[in-house]
Amino acid sequence: MGVAGDRVSPPLGVALVGAGMVASTHLAAIAHAGDHVTLRGVLSRRAERAQALLAGLPDNYPAAPVVYRDLEQLIADDTVDAVIIMTPANVRLDLIGPIAGSGKHILLEKPVARTQAEAETVVELCEKAGIHLGIVFQHRFREASLSAKRLVEDGGLGRLGAVEVAVPWWRDQSYYDEPGRGTYDRDGGGALISQAIHTIDLMLWLTGPVRRVQALTATSIFHKMEAEDFVVAGLEFANGAPGSFTASTCSFPGSSESIALHFEKASLRLEAGVLTVNWRNGKTETYGTNSATGGGANPMAFTHEWHQSVLENFSGAVRRGVPPAITGRQALAAQRLIHAIEQSGQKGRIWEMT
Repeated sequence: MGVAGDRVSPPLGVALVGAGMVASTHLAAIAHAGDHVTLRGVLSRRAERAQALLAGLPDNYPAAPVVYRDLEQLIADDTVDAVIIMTPANVRLDLIGPIAGSGKHILLEKPVARTQAEAETVVELCEKAGIHLGIVFQHRFREASLSAKRLVEDGGLGRLGAVEVAVPWWRDQSYYDEPGRGTYDRDGGGALISQAIHTIDLMLWLTGPVRRVQALTATSIFHKMEAEDFVVAGLEFANGAPGSFTASTCSFPGSSESIALHFEKASLRLEAGVLTVNWRNGKTETYGTNSATGGGANPMAFTHEWHQSVLENFSGAVRRGVPPAITGRQALAAQRLIHAIEQSGQKGRIWEMT
């Protein structure tokens, strides 16, 4: 797994902050990362959840991670080089300030923060502290995504003419019954910032920036929640290409997200871990393997391997003193587009990106 040359010695000492839904995926990524990283401990508001998480480590794991009693104990642990933060977005700033100030690097689960303004504060804070801030946008590390990126950068596709993106996911009401989930105060929003953000990041990585948005956002009859569970938007990209974007968590039973990019010489379609390239001359190519991405009732129905690739890249970047593949500043592009879609939908007008 990971990018060639990322293997490092000694392994990077990491600590986990948060023991919620995605923590077991990170634990599996760490356990399979071999000598790239070593888990030193876990911090959670509930110590019993941290203990239960650590019980998932292999019996032969070559370290004895601890459960930290508080953030101060974690920061004082000199064996910790980097911290993986997986908490809800509303407590990010309280954590990132002290951690960055201690000189420990940060790998952050999406989103960077609840709002565009908060996200920019987080990035600036980490840059000022001189630490690496990496973001877990693991879909970039899928084989199909990397193949699409290579094709786009090679320039043989011609100009981008149109974009179609869809995230037709499903979440049962029980998902939103967790206190704070789907609220602006805790999560920063609904389907956009919690689910579609991965596809938005991947789209922008391949297309470049958007300059104008016209959107509709709504909460369907299927959920009792504060924020949106349905979004449709028209996009105008910086190169002039038009685009359509839809995202929801009310598309029962849920299916894989897709990105279709129509170029002058070929059309690319990313869906369920597979890239299909239809060339105008009749040739068809495929890359990647079919895989689940958590679009149905089970939001954790995906492999840990993509997280492992992110982690191995991040650990190698820290050791070499170079930026990770996905930096906090790069991740601001997705936050800004989410902000634009939200503002356009709420105000009922075209939103100009600046």
